[in-house]
Amino acid sequence: TATAAWVAARQEELLPVPYFHNVFTLPHELNPLILYSQRNQRALLGLLFDATAQTLLQFGHAELGGRVGFTLVLHTWDQQLRAHFHLHGLIASGALAEDGSRWIAGGRQFLFPVRGLSKMFRAKYLDGLAQLLEQEQLDIPPQLAPLAQEYTRRRWLRRLRKKPWVVYSQAPFVGPRKLLDYLGRYTHRVAISNHRILSCQAGQVRYHYRDRRDGDRLKTDLLPTEEFIHRFLQHVLPDRFLRIRHYGLLANCVKQKQLTRCRQLLAARPPDAADDQ
Repeated sequence: TATAAWVAARQEELLPVPYFHNVFTLPHELNPLILYSQRNQRALLGLLFDATAQTLLQFGHAELGGRVGFTLVLHTWDQQLRAHFHLHGLIASGALAEDGSRWIAGGRQFLFPVRGLSKMFRAKYLDGLAQLLEQEQLDIPPQLAPLAQEYTRRRWLRRLRKKPWVVYSQAPFVGPRKLLDYLGRYTHRVAISNHRILSCQAGQVRYHYRDRRDGDRLKTDLLPTEEFIHRFLQHVLPDRFLRIRHYGLLANCVKQKQLTRCRQLLAARPPDAADDQ
């Protein structure tokens, strides 16, 4: 019920314009640092939201000349419950002019250059990470103890700056409503749904997963119970940490006013959440 309510509320916010699905992913080299403590999770996953939002907002201003609107949803897992920190974003193709005088249309097949998004996202995240390390606001795991030394820390960050960071951007194949349905599946549960768990017997958990590297084929994995629980608990976030956040035109403090203005400019009525697209 809660999931259905969330999806319906997001569908009511849709504008009659194309939408794009963006994914911003952190490199796995950061996993030990993120997972080491709740303090680290709160700081580094919060930084993931900040770096992604600043990147999209800046591209909106630079490429479109206005204010874009988007929702970001945090996922921390892959299909086998391993740590995989990434944000899914749904963004309207277009922007509201700064003075509110017009709607600036974006493309239908292309919104922002992925390489440019990746470079800016990487730079903003690593600048924030460097500041957190310098100000000793993170707990350092034993395997990364050399990061306490400035020279080692700079060399480690330099390697991360040279690595390509994965950013994905594509128009949702079946429309924004279906993407919201997909994202809504995990707004009120964590990592794995009950139907994927096939059995729990003799200290072993058997479950289904899709192998993204093998044509998205459905496969079965078997884990010791302790390992299954360990993987699952990695995705329980710090208390009151917000996994869903809205930005730009959809920021809570301006959303109602800005969406009303956008619909006036687009000569559109609020969408009926019951309609299928």
